[in-house]
Amino acid sequence: MNQHETVAPSVSTKKQVRKEIFEKLTGALADYKQELGEKKLATRVKKASKLISRDLEKLSKKHKQVKKKSVTKKKATPKSEKD
Repeated sequence: MNQHETVAPSVSTKKQVRKEIFEKLTGALADYKQELGEKKLATRVKKASKLISRDLEKLSKKHKQVKKKSVTKKKATPKSEKD
């Protein structure tokens, strides 16, 4: 048995998300490569992918917090019986 085998995490990291966004934007904006040049396009797409990934991370954290609060509120209110 190999102890060095690792399972890929189901949650994508910030860096992985940024790389995926970079690849998608580069593919979508391939037409502008000739006009701007390869280096300028790459730097601009890199900046845009950083901004988008940062916003996505903020939204996912906010969504998790809201979900967590709603679950705790439901558990905290027990039903009382009247006789």
